[in-house]
Amino acid sequence: MTITKKNIVLWAFRLLAAVIMLQTLFFKFTAAEESVYIFSRLGIEPWGRIGTGIGELIASILILIPATTAFGAMLGLGLMSGAIFFHLTKLGIVVENDSGQLFIYALLVFISCLVLAYACRGQILGLFKKEKKSDL
Repeated sequence: MTITKKNIVLWAFRLLAAVIMLQTLFFKFTAAEESVYIFSRLGIEPWGRIGTGIGELIASILILIPATTAFGAMLGLGLMSGAIFFHLTKLGIVVENDSGQLFIYALLVFISCLVLAYACRGQILGLFKKEKKSDL
């Protein structure tokens, strides 16, 4: 495998998205006060918190495996779309004096996943191509 600028950039986006999502898992899975507050405010505590954490774990793993990056990125886009939506509608950009840090993280992951989904779109498009069966 040749190391190119494109590979380095894609790995930077993979790591950014995965590290942010993985870092937040500790708070979701340990029922940290801020996580419980957020999901209680949304009316989906504890299952929304745990389910979101599981989704982010799966997305992070898929993003870090080059053959499945696009699928993880699509899952990450969905999760972060929800996070951004709820920040803009119910939670506010600043949540419990975090200076908007969680909102900024959601935007960074969203942008990273958008770039990855576009760059690796062939993985998704490959699902829709019919394979030719060879004649035996």
